[in-house]
Amino acid sequence: MSDTILQVENLSRYFRVGGFRSSGTLHATDEVSFSVAPSEIVALVGESGSGKSTIARLLAGLYPPTSGTITFEGHVQGKKSSRQVRGRMPMVFQDPFGSINPVLRVGHSLERSLKLHRPELDKAGRRAEAVALVERVGLLPGAEVLRRYPHELSGGQRQRLGFAQALASRPSLILADEPVSMLDVSIRIGLLNVMKGLRDREHVSVLYITHDLASARYVADRMIVLYAGRIVEEGTTDEVIGAPAHPYTRLLMATAPDPRLPLSHDTDVEDLGEPPKVINPGPGCRFAPRCPLAMDQCRVSTPAMVQLSPTKRVACYAVKQP
Repeated sequence: MSDTILQVENLSRYFRVGGFRSSGTLHATDEVSFSVAPSEIVALVGESGSGKSTIARLLAGLYPPTSGTITFEGHVQGKKSSRQVRGRMPMVFQDPFGSINPVLRVGHSLERSLKLHRPELDKAGRRAEAVALVERVGLLPGAEVLRRYPHELSGGQRQRLGFAQALASRPSLILADEPVSMLDVSIRIGLLNVMKGLRDREHVSVLYITHDLASARYVADRMIVLYAGRIVEEGTTDEVIGAPAHPYTRLLMATAPDPRLPLSHDTDVEDLGEPPKVINPGPGCRFAPRCPLAMDQCRVSTPAMVQLSPTKRVACYAVKQP
């Protein structure tokens, strides 16, 4: 635990779905285990419905886990996380209006966060710190930005403000849930650089939740690939992108091809198109209905995670084990 800030072990979250006549259990996440080190950006990658946002909400304490443990800064989180723990691990949402009051000036929202998490600051101190926070995320000049209303800011500026609010509590880890998905492609790079700056200058870790493999490739130190609530591959970004082992990872790679490769490059990936079953799922690999490499064993038992290298692991029977 000395080299990790967050340790997640066998984390599961199930939801009851259906009505009076018929009901089922949706397995949003199933026995998910991973860690985040200090000053590290970890990308949690997967398509819609893979369970990425559910994991973020479990870590933030918005959902209680069905089973499993979350250990943050050496302390196991209970059903009711303290304000201090939530402040050390704040969340930046996909929609910035989800955490900003649209009828109040930007400065009010930010100073309110400082009043909540930094009670030692007086009014003048909160104002000065608010100016410093917005300038640390690239909103200049800070004093002028604080006088604006949220609707006077662009989408990229509002997301930068979301990171400024997260910094108000002096966090050690930020949960960034699809923070660039609603932004124009031309301005996404600026926000990704904000996350890099938080890691390099502020020594803040980031769990970056995204379906965009290209942005994860640019910003993340490590990558965790999630499918239908289960981790299928994990490793450094160079390992996962350079030599994807799981068929699903290769399928994701085909949706975000490397521009340096020739047009004739064959991804050697076929998607059979069957959606995953996450309501009352049976045994076996959940990617098997879509996998061109699926074997009989894949349909009757769930593959365990296998260590391919000191930093890479994969859950797939078709992958040659060391």
